[in-house]
Amino acid sequence: MKYVVSGCLAGLPCRYDGGSKPCEAVRKLVEEGRAVTACPESLSGLPVPRPPCEQRDGRAIMRTGEDVTEAFERGAERAMHIVRKHGCTAAILKARSPSCGFGRIYDGSFTGATCEGEGLWARRLREAGLALYCEEALPPELAGNRD
Repeated sequence: MKYVVSGCLAGLPCRYDGGSKPCEAVRKLVEEGRAVTACPESLSGLPVPRPPCEQRDGRAIMRTGEDVTEAFERGAERAMHIVRKHGCTAAILKARSPSCGFGRIYDGSFTGATCEGEGLWARRLREAGLALYCEEALPPELAGNRD
């Protein structure tokens, strides 16, 4: 199985705050060549660092109120190009992210509250038939390797 993984989980400094959220199991997959990294938010052309974004009514909104949905969609498409190029069949994504989260995402209030939903890239991955996992619920073969 070839994975695509959220760049921040592989240790890339691509999060809104310029940081990362490394997950040892994900880093190992990348080192072994079993995973490729992608960050749709970085691929969108938005700067790093940038104001935090959350989804509200299906739109990607910065804490400043700016609607960056178009940029998020552009980044998701560029990330999908990586998925197709490498023949990925599964993804390990950053939980609750407005791009990568699935099941539950931040609710747009910027308070840490969550709601049912999926990130803009996660939706594309699901629609493309990839198996979706997150760092909090790794694939069974990796579940013992949590950071």
